[in-house]
Amino acid sequence: MPTLGKKVGSARYSAGGLLMRGLRKQDWPRVWNDHDIKKKYDVVIVGGGVHGLATAYYLAKNHGITNVAVLEKGYLGSGGSGRNTAIVRSNYLTPEGVRFYDRSLELYGNMSVDMNLNVMFSERGHLTLAHADSALRTMHWRAEVNKLQGVNSSVIGPDEIKKIAPSLDTSAEPRYPILGALYHPPGGIIRHDAVVWAYARGADALGAHLHQQTEVLDIICEGGEGPDGKGAGGKVTGVRTSRGDISAPIVVNCTAGWATLISDMAGVKLPITTHPLEAAVTEPVKVFLPTVIVSGSLHVYVSQTDRGELVFGASIAPFATYSQAGSLDFTEELAGHVLELMPGIAKMRLLRQWAGLCDMTPDYSPVMGFTPVEGFLTDVGWGTYGFKAGPVSGEQMAKCIADNKTPELIAAFDLARFGEDRLVGEKGAAAVGH
Repeated sequence: MPTLGKKVGSARYSAGGLLMRGLRKQDWPRVWNDHDIKKKYDVVIVGGGVHGLATAYYLAKNHGITNVAVLEKGYLGSGGSGRNTAIVRSNYLTPEGVRFYDRSLELYGNMSVDMNLNVMFSERGHLTLAHADSALRTMHWRAEVNKLQGVNSSVIGPDEIKKIAPSLDTSAEPRYPILGALYHPPGGIIRHDAVVWAYARGADALGAHLHQQTEVLDIICEGGEGPDGKGAGGKVTGVRTSRGDISAPIVVNCTAGWATLISDMAGVKLPITTHPLEAAVTEPVKVFLPTVIVSGSLHVYVSQTDRGELVFGASIAPFATYSQAGSLDFTEELAGHVLELMPGIAKMRLLRQWAGLCDMTPDYSPVMGFTPVEGFLTDVGWGTYGFKAGPVSGEQMAKCIADNKTPELIAAFDLARFGEDRLVGEKGAAAVGH
């Protein structure tokens, strides 16, 4: 079990030592180190979010590959990893998706012990509400797929929903009455920043180099079909960054909303469009919402943090853009739909809102593994599911790189599926994009 006397950063402290250090206002050691960029790495990972950091961590931990660079144009976790609503679950629609996300949920559940850092994982259950007969049929479908994969999910009625979440209006009065819900007890929330810090500290301790404020300007390739040596038949030889060129035989794209910009640099076209997704948070109040609530019909999902804030999200914007600005339209629509579910919170104040970028594929499933360019791999196309998949994605991408073959758990998510008509349709489990 983790203790306060275990390693923290680069030093060891007892519980008393931690207290005395805080009282003396001494400088704390860095959680991870700054390194000069080397001219050559075995693996370069583009994107310093949960996916990129987890890949670096598992490459070192599980496969002994430590000559790895993670390149982030901002600060670690500055993209989707720091802008999501921190919900985790595995109650998806396809067998491939259920197995994949269930492994991620397992890794999240053990993370505090495995990484010796409290990531504040809270298993509080997840309710996906149904307001129409068609939605209720989909919930039954998902429940049966989940059960066949050993995942705890079931359809419950309004009376049981009211017991779990008393603040919900389960009467017949609302415009969209609650007819039932898919109940997923293992679902919950986790502290997204702590997850980033845990993987960053772990990867750094095992030898990976984490380079912040380092933008990738180009992917260097040779032997491709294009005049610049890029595209099918070519291979990666390195990356060009804002801090100089790096030689590397393997480059992994873990950039979420910026996925197509990076893949285009290697001559790899992805069927992905980028859309903004907005979220908001209220003032903190006494905890009254013990579970995660999702309504696809009302385009809203909500959970309450341990500090008492309500965290809301909605569906992605219907237009493609890289803008991360908030909008009044979102606030008005969100408030209206939330009050249909929980009219008792009308007097709560909204403190702030923000937006992140979602890389959407046609089938709402990711693009993982090898591409037609040798040495260029992708871990993108997550849409609104990216944070949920961080641990398992890192684990499986590391295995893919180390073994030089696609692991079974991610085989269904390869790029070739779009040309071979074998899509993995997860839109039915989107639950308003979440």
